Amino acid sequence: MPTFEVTGAELAVALSDEGGHPVVQLHGLTSSRARDRVLNLDLGRGLSGTRLLRYDARGHGRSTGRKVAEDYVWSNLADDLLRLLDHWFPGEQVHGVGPSMGAATLLHATAREPGRFVGLTLMVPPTAWETRAAQAQNYRDDAALVETEGVDALVAAHRGGTRPPATAGAPETVPDVADALLPSLLRGAAMSDLPAHEAIERIDVPTTILAWIEDPGHPLATAQTLAALLPHATLSVASDPVDVDTWPQVLKHDVARTR
Repeated sequence: MPTFEVTGAELAVALSDEGGHPVVQLHGLTSSRARDRVLNLDLGRGLSGTRLLRYDARGHGRSTGRKVAEDYVWSNLADDLLRLLDHWFPGEQVHGVGPSMGAATLLHATAREPGRFVGLTLMVPPTAWETRAAQAQNYRDDAALVETEGVDALVAAHRGGTRPPATAGAPETVPDVADALLPSLLRGAAMSDLPAHEAIERIDVPTTILAWIEDPGHPLATAQTLAALLPHATLSVASDPVDVDTWPQVLKHDVARTR
């Protein structure tokens, strides 16, 4: 499996090359390409006739990482993404898709280099701005729990919690992260936020926001604010798994319209 070296990590990558437009697919915090497929968040499975680059973020899945919280701040993950694009798709405009941390990474990268992206499909954007502080404390608490009692204690603490209706029936999974790295990943997430409103307003590319209801970690309010700030945004809200099943076709449409 190909890897790509960045400062402090080697990223595991995979390119499905069917010609056509370049697309990059990201995943969420503590997840990976493999885990997102299990969670029905692998929208790229609905694509054909593209060059689809998938990768595991540093510290996740099959990628390596360091026990350095700052490595996992979203702005640093955006650095990794832009370096990947320079290597795999030099000089080309790319369509980006990803959930949660992946959506945040895409927003940071697009705010920094808007010319690199021709469109975005942002899934379940995370807590941001005024709601971020409480979520950051949750991540710090989780990091401390892993250090004192282990990953199994973290999984047990979150088991049985109320799930968003759109994820009903999804299998239970565990973090796809090495135990030793998990506290650093969580603390990096706690140090992160979406770009400022004025930076979001300058992202002048077609954007679809795919949200769902009743998820405190991915509140509908974040998606609604993004839809209001982004100049060319469309918001779609899922209330059940049937709605989520349509998301691969949404990505397919998004990529087709930006070719």
